[in-house]
Amino acid sequence: MISLTSPIRTRAHDWPAGVKFAGLCVATLALFFIEDVAVNLAIFAAVMMLYVLPGAVFFLAGLRQLRILWPFILVVLVWHIWVGEAEAGLVIVLRLSSAVALANLVTMTTRLTDMIGVVRRICAPLTWFGLRTNVLELAIALVIRLTPVLLIKGRQLSESWRARSHRRSTWRIILPFTILALDDADHVAEALRARGGFNTKETS
Repeated sequence: MISLTSPIRTRAHDWPAGVKFAGLCVATLALFFIEDVAVNLAIFAAVMMLYVLPGAVFFLAGLRQLRILWPFILVVLVWHIWVGEAEAGLVIVLRLSSAVALANLVTMTTRLTDMIGVVRRICAPLTWFGLRTNVLELAIALVIRLTPVLLIKGRQLSESWRARSHRRSTWRIILPFTILALDDADHVAEALRARGGFNTKETS
């Protein structure tokens, strides 16, 4: 498993995680009230500048993580062009790209332990209702760390298919990819059980 945190140090790495998450929430909410294409385009350009400022390595790493967006962008644009609402589709695409890019920027500049700490503080009042925050914290950590691993394995499956067939893989790799994901989940579950799982009581 790997971390999504960028090894390239930036000033944002030293900012409190809670402040970054609060800023992300406010910025994402504000984006949904902006309908003008030009303003959304300017915001997206400003977000991209935030990726450029730390240098080329940081910028390219950020773009690689954002590549997963292109199928959604394509579907939204094609649909809105088809129904004759190209401008609305462009607004949605710019809004989506800016929001995800900002979220990715927070992830790249925040250690996983700091993010989990924010979740712990936010969910602390829910312990009064019996919620076990350690389960939620681990679930979030596993999602963040395993998602890039699954993406890499999916890419490897596609490359293996192309090496053995002239046809595109498309839906044909869904079954082996699902098996790989279930196998990884089984290994993680075994590792958790070997370490006691969640049977032990939390200590204060």
